[in-house]
Amino acid sequence: MTRRLGIDLGGSAIKAGVVDVTDGTLVSEVTTRPTPQPATPELVAAAVSELVADHPECTGAVGFAFPSVVTFGVARTAANVDHAWIGCNGSQLILQHTGRRCGFLNDADAAGMAEMRFGAGRGVKGTVLTLTLGTGIGSAMFTDGLLWPNTELGHLEIQGVEAEHHASARVRSAEHLDWDAWALRVNEVLDAYHKLLWPDLYIISGGVTENWEIFGPKLRAGSPIRPAALRQHAGVVGAAVYAAEQGE
Repeated sequence: MTRRLGIDLGGSAIKAGVVDVTDGTLVSEVTTRPTPQPATPELVAAAVSELVADHPECTGAVGFAFPSVVTFGVARTAANVDHAWIGCNGSQLILQHTGRRCGFLNDADAAGMAEMRFGAGRGVKGTVLTLTLGTGIGSAMFTDGLLWPNTELGHLEIQGVEAEHHASARVRSAEHLDWDAWALRVNEVLDAYHKLLWPDLYIISGGVTENWEIFGPKLRAGSPIRPAALRQHAGVVGAAVYAAEQGE
């Protein structure tokens, strides 16, 4: 059994859990810390250090799923975190704070990797688009299981605003939208994506999927739609898998 610690930064909380990366199962309780406000590199790294300390049984490298375009361990954007992250080497920052090597990647890519390996996308050929509905809209696109990283489709303009400012889970809460009204907005986003990309399958992830039975049947697209099998823990699992696959 190969175990890695996966960490996933969300808008309100940072989650961490130990994952058996051979089958994608969590082998520890998932622990959390509030996402610091502001979410600066130093404050986030301090919270990550606490989460690493929560799991002394896992001594290897950590994987860190982060809401940014990430290339070669460096954060390139900061839509939902402090702008001080732009240009920050997240891998090196976590190593400096924890003494652990770190696989640092886009959070939606991490969730998508987990679903393609162990969840709703397992064994699916063709193009799969995974969407994380949360503080923003994260996206990860796969063709025959291969990831196109950092797609950032949440920033595509829909009706004059970015998709994630129109139909994210945060928008649903902030505007007090009922499930019917919110599902209509999500469907508008799905329609725009379908016209551009023609995916063969959509996978919807994020904490909002805990209410899948309420809103899932209301969603419509030109291809099948499935909820993430790993639900809100997909990012944790994918981050751990990434750390292992990077040889960390």
